[in-house]
Amino acid sequence: MADDAQQQVKKSFMYVNRKAPYGTIYALEALEVVLISAAFEQDVSLAFLDDGVFQLVKGQNTAGIGMKNFSPTFKALGDYEIRQLYVERESLEERGLTSEDLMEITWEDEEDDYAKKPSIRIVSRMELTEVMAQQDVLLNF
Repeated sequence: MADDAQQQVKKSFMYVNRKAPYGTIYALEALEVVLISAAFEQDVSLAFLDDGVFQLVKGQNTAGIGMKNFSPTFKALGDYEIRQLYVERESLEERGLTSEDLMEITWEDEEDDYAKKPSIRIVSRMELTEVMAQQDVLLNF
């Protein structure tokens, strides 16, 4: 078999998160699928828009609703080489949020003496549309 046929083609997958973190299973399921995809060495990025921006809000406390708080898992994404989290600026503004309301999520750049670099990128609706157009696969949650 030719070497070309044996090489796996790496595709870009963007997971689009539109739902609030709790009240439905969508946000948790999306996060689990993201981690599985990254384990198979795919190029993975995430987009947060609409109520999905609430998934990244810092200081979440789920004790009152009796659900497990899975938000700390986002901080581990860099370990899976998931470094691109796009947050739509307009969705933040429409919900009265700013970048200061979001968790700090970073990754370590091996080529820069393991410097911690931010994973979250606040982008306009137009910029997010352009990024989405460059993906091989979009999965909406």
